[in-house]
Amino acid sequence: MSARSIRIAWRGLASLVLVGLSAVACSSGAATSAPAASTAASTPPSSGGSTGVVVNMATTSLGPVLTSASGLTLYVHAGDTPTSSTCTGGCATAWPPLTVATGATATAGTGVTGKLGTLVRADGTTQVTYNGMPLYGWKDDTKPGDVTGQGVNGFSVAKVAGTAPSASSTGGYGG
Repeated sequence: MSARSIRIAWRGLASLVLVGLSAVACSSGAATSAPAASTAASTPPSSGGSTGVVVNMATTSLGPVLTSASGLTLYVHAGDTPTSSTCTGGCATAWPPLTVATGATATAGTGVTGKLGTLVRADGTTQVTYNGMPLYGWKDDTKPGDVTGQGVNGFSVAKVAGTAPSASSTGGYGG
């Protein structure tokens, strides 16, 4: 088993633990205002295990956006197409692709409309798509509700309706 596969499995396990803790908190009457972030800023927002990933919806300062299972904002890139991701190398370090294991799928959480799918990246990993567009995290978003990647190098938040605000370039990949 590769180091990447082990990291993916641990992230999946961490997500399951957080879901279980959230269920306990909800059933005990505890109130929560936002999902807890379970990943560090330098790690992908969520990676799938054999069961795939859940793409959620949250309201941010930019309106309703797609989020990873950990609550971090997801983004799309203006240079991508429904069949390919143009974000590789240093770009993919700064903008980690939302991935699932080969053969796994993404599931829409409450409030998510549109079509989830996947594409195979040039490096062989399987990236989650929304309405045909590849989804990414952003290394500088550290907590749920952060939208600091909006407009950076052609990236924009992934809007729930499938359309994103116009992205203006404000610099490089930030990496």
